[in-house]
Amino acid sequence: MRTSWNFIKGLFLLGLVVFLYAFSSFKNNSRPVSSINVQFTGEDNVFITSEMVNKLLIQSQKKLYFLPKDAIDLKEMEFLLESNDMIKSAQVYLTVNGEVRVKVEQKRPIARVASDDVFYIDEGGFRMPLSSQHSARVPLAYGIVDEADLETVYKVALTVYKDSFLKTYVTEIHQNENKEISLKLRLLDFEVLVGTLDNLEIKLQNLKAFYQKAKKDTMLDVYKSVNLQFDNQVVCTKK
Repeated sequence: MRTSWNFIKGLFLLGLVVFLYAFSSFKNNSRPVSSINVQFTGEDNVFITSEMVNKLLIQSQKKLYFLPKDAIDLKEMEFLLESNDMIKSAQVYLTVNGEVRVKVEQKRPIARVASDDVFYIDEGGFRMPLSSQHSARVPLAYGIVDEADLETVYKVALTVYKDSFLKTYVTEIHQNENKEISLKLRLLDFEVLVGTLDNLEIKLQNLKAFYQKAKKDTMLDVYKSVNLQFDNQVVCTKK
């Protein structure tokens, strides 16, 4: 009889624990959203603000601050944020106290296109709108640049972006009607003729070697053009 009584007490205690857990979980899930906390990862420069992210979230879930936690669609929020042209990825999750936390990784612009329209090219090769919050210090791409065909300019801009020397000194990327590329360097008058993308890496390595040699010889100001289109050599034209 004593064993049966202990068994009954054990079942009662187990049931009580399950009930309290279920009740606590229900109360927690029924709590409304208390706040939204937005964090940006990656670069410090903010092209989209926390207030803009908040507005996007509220658009995705009307009356967000009055919804219980279990009625919030986190995947829908992430999808809406990642549909924004300035956002690369987003993670949205809820805390125990009802706070919506958002981690946003912005896209990174690598060139600014000035053609019929003005916009950035991001590191993935896609169009990225300008921001009223921050202006990126990236090369200006101009000339015959079609928004529907950015491949050539993108490949040059990405190569420049990944190289610390080129990223510092290349200020302009020009593309002509034949998709041939020329560059302008910071504080220098001469034009760098790159031509097509054939052997692009070698051409730009030759440019860096030429720059260092001409700088050492104090000859950078005497040229009007530097041609990289010949195999294994740099052909310069003086002013």
